[in-house]
Amino acid sequence: MIRELAKMIDHSILHPTMTDDDLLRECQVAAKYDVASVCVKPYMVKKAAGLLEGTDVLVGCVIGFPAGNSTIEVKVFETETACKDGAVEIDMVINIGKALSGEWDYIEKEIDAVTRASHKNGAIVKVIFETDYITRDEDKIRLCEICTRTGADYVKTSSGFGFVKGDDGKFSYTGATLHDLRLMRKHSGPRVRVKAAGGVRTLDQLLEVREAGCSRSGATATITMLEEAKKRFKE
Repeated sequence: MIRELAKMIDHSILHPTMTDDDLLRECQVAAKYDVASVCVKPYMVKKAAGLLEGTDVLVGCVIGFPAGNSTIEVKVFETETACKDGAVEIDMVINIGKALSGEWDYIEKEIDAVTRASHKNGAIVKVIFETDYITRDEDKIRLCEICTRTGADYVKTSSGFGFVKGDDGKFSYTGATLHDLRLMRKHSGPRVRVKAAGGVRTLDQLLEVREAGCSRSGATATITMLEEAKKRFKE
């Protein structure tokens, strides 16, 4: 059970303030707990691949992150570069403005281009919807259908940085919700897996997203969750 939970976790090393020293420390955490992967910033891929060589922890990289505004050509270039540097998992953010405008042909072309580039270079692709911004269920369903048609490997809720500015000027954030995860599982094809990201910080939350149909979850609280799992399941 503990290994199964560990292999659900993409250990996130994405905050803008994180340094190379942070990367070293967090890769050591990822290796110690034998998680599925680390998810890193593009410039960190080569170093992360070196640090994790000889382990079973994969290296993933974010593309068009976090706002999704890069052109399709730039996202493809980022993907190819990340794969060349050692990434075998690509987490791409869709063009949020285009999705909110209902420009679904553009979105399908974008996801298809990054998926093709990923698969051509031996990587899988996870498509980030950014559900704090894409809030209508019908739009999330449309995205699930597009991901199924284009052969994307995962649909993913959030970047972890989809902050929404309130009337008081303060920013808030929700991330993955059980409603969205169940919706995405229901409307994605059987070959498309679901990843939760944003707001999964406890073992109970990890178990909940697993129950909702997730195969992976992004996490920064990896140590807390897996130490609790060791106590609870005592394998």
